[in-house]
Formats: sequence, structure tokens, C-alpha cells
Amino acid sequence: MRVLGIETSCDESGVAIYDTKLGLMSDVLYSQVAMHAEYGGVVPELASRDHVRRLLPLIRESMQQAATAREQIGGIAYTAGPGLVGALLVGAAVGRSLAWGWGLPSIGVHHLEGHLLAPMLEDNPPPFPFIALLVSGGHTLLISVTGVGQYNVIGESLDDAVGEAFDKTAKLLGLGYPGGPVLEQTAKRGDPSRFKFPRPMTDRPGLDFSFSGLKTFAMNTLHANEMNEQTKADIALAFQTAAVETLAIKCQRAIRETGIKQLVVAGGVSANNALRVRLNALAVKERARVAYPRLKFCTDNGAMIAYAGCLRLLAGEREPPRFEARARWPIDTLTAL
Repeated sequence: MRVLGIETSCDESGVAIYDTKLGLMSDVLYSQVAMHAEYGGVVPELASRDHVRRLLPLIRESMQQAATAREQIGGIAYTAGPGLVGALLVGAAVGRSLAWGWGLPSIGVHHLEGHLLAPMLEDNPPPFPFIALLVSGGHTLLISVTGVGQYNVIGESLDDAVGEAFDKTAKLLGLGYPGGPVLEQTAKRGDPSRFKFPRPMTDRPGLDFSFSGLKTFAMNTLHANEMNEQTKADIALAFQTAAVETLAIKCQRAIRETGIKQLVVAGGVSANNALRVRLNALAVKERARVAYPRLKFCTDNGAMIAYAGCLRLLAGEREPPRFEARARWPIDTLTAL
């Protein structure tokens, strides 16, 4: 089966084609980062309008890249949530309309399921069961995964997600947008001995997270010291180290409590090199295996939507004639395959 996947949950327009025999045949992406940088964050209305402009040309490009005619497409997958409603509606409307016009089945894909399954696109995909650390946008989740659609959330953030904390701290330091990558680069110039930030909620049992206090600690530290480039770098490093260590501590607890020796890390923050180094060391210590998507698939992309949608279309799932976009959509409500 050959599936066209469409991703428009936030500020990136992604289109890809996945084939069950040939694998990923094409993957094209347009990022709106430059447009939103002027405002210091994503402007939902601008994001939606840009998806309208970009999506059809990207679909044509993806089909050309895959040397695929519309008669060879067997299904359409699009992100149905969670995300920005306006942006989601663009992808849903285009995807559902193409499916209706071409006489094809379609499926609305859960954005986080796409991220969770993205490592399956690699040459050595992780086997089930595994623990998934999902660190994507406004989500920080620990999930026990026993199969596609079999998701048990065992830990989550009680306030800010770690990605939001990275972005807010970067903005506080005047580092620009998007915050995560630029904070990571700034942290490379930091002095590790100058500041030590707390590891929130690691002094008590459980697998839940909290990152809003870490952002506040960064703000108070900045106000208590002379503002200069070195101070910014030192705070960036202290923040990143604390955030990474907090994630690693909770992952270690999850591995030990469940006995599952397989960890999958996905979402935008999974591209952070400091996090990868720390989790790789953890895997060695726990005699476990850790898997990540390739860097280009850590952020939003059409490939993960095409793949996840293909699995569900093969299982017989189909969308009714109407479609909907969901700003919120708990991942543990998905049907098991």
C-alpha cells in the first residue's frame, strides 16, 4: 500500500509518501520558522494561512520526488490533532478532499503517535514493548507501549512541557526563536561550575514532571547576576543540564519500575545532543537499548504521518465523510491494532 501523508499541526508543512514494500519514497518539508521569528513564537493565524499557500505545491513535489501518479496512491493520511486547530483544519480539509476526489480511503492521524512511531522508519527499528519518552512541543510524556495503539501513559508534565521550558528560557535570555536549538548552542559556551539548577520532582516518587519552576529559577538567576553573554551561556548550560538530568532520572525510574529494557525517545527535544549523550549513558548502565528517529524526523514531518496512517489504513480503519480537528486528543484513547 502506498500512502500520502500530510502534516500541518503547527508551523511546518510536511508531505511524504510511504510504501509498504519500498519504504519511504519521498519527504518534503516547508518550515515557517523565519516567518514566526519576527514575533518570537508561532502566530496561529499566520501559520494556518501559510499552510494554505504551501500544501498543494508540496504535494506535487512529493509525488514527483517519489515518481508516483495519483493512481498509485492507495490512501491519504493527515494529522488530525493535537495541535493548532486552524492549522490542523487546513491539512484535514486538503487530505479529506483529495481522498474524496481520488476515491481513496483516508485516516486522521494522532500527531504524537506519529512521533512515537518515527523511529520505526530507521533500519533497525525498536521492538515492542518499549518505554517512550515523548518530548514534542507542548507535551512531555512517558508511555508504556506494548503495540501500535496500546499506549499507557505512566508519566506526564503537570505544567510546562520541557520543550516549552526551553523556548521560554531562551526568550528570557534574549536568544531568539526557536528557543531549543539556540539555547543548546549557547550552552556550549557555558561554565558548568558557575550555576546549579534544581532537578524538579526528582526528590519524590513517581514519573510525572514539572518544568515551570525551572524556568522561574532561570529568571531569578538572571536577575541576580550581571547581564552579559557569559552569564547567558552559563544559565543556558545550567538549565539544559537540569532539564536533561530530570528527564534521565525519570526514564531510569520507568525502566526499573516496568522492567522494560527498551527506550524510545521522540519529538523535537530528542534532537538535543546533551539529552542523547545522557540517555545513551543511562542505557549502558541499565543494560537497555535506546532508539531515536533521525534528526530530520525529530521535528514535525510528513513521513511519520504517512507511516502511522499506513499502519491504520492496513488495519482497516477509515474516516467517515466528515472530518474534524482536535486541539486536544489524549494518546491513550487511540484504538489498538
